[in-house]
Amino acid sequence: MADLTHIDDEGRVSMVDITDKSSSRREARARALVKFPPGVLSEILEQGLEKGDLFAVARVAGIQAAKQTPQQIPLGHPIDLSHVEVEIFPKAEENLLKIEVTARTRDATGVEMEALNGAATAALTIYDMCKATAKEIEIESVKLLNKSGGASGDWRAPDVEESQ
Repeated sequence: MADLTHIDDEGRVSMVDITDKSSSRREARARALVKFPPGVLSEILEQGLEKGDLFAVARVAGIQAAKQTPQQIPLGHPIDLSHVEVEIFPKAEENLLKIEVTARTRDATGVEMEALNGAATAALTIYDMCKATAKEIEIESVKLLNKSGGASGDWRAPDVEESQ
């Protein structure tokens, strides 16, 4: 089993000590998939929602969540995010919204959790805004697509295609 970085030598939960790590450029991209019942997404895309601009609200929620990650993930470090981007790709023919969040920093630790938290929260926001239309909406997955920078270097999920 790989070393669990949040467990100390005595098996206790511990925040990783990044005191001596060098700051470097780091980036992570995560995706959430939101599945709609047949026809519901097409209707929303054509008619909109009374609550407002679905994509704008989800984008803001994703950015805000990425910035708040240390308050939500107990062992997370406060990170000086330099950029968070939330992209939403509607796939009406598949009854699917694809949300991708990219987080960047120049810091001593990575931004994977920020990207994942942003994607998950954007997906939950979409559910919240659309639930009156269809309770059967599902958040199918939230996953890390790729990361770069830091001591562990670059990583890409093996089954990931490019955006859209």
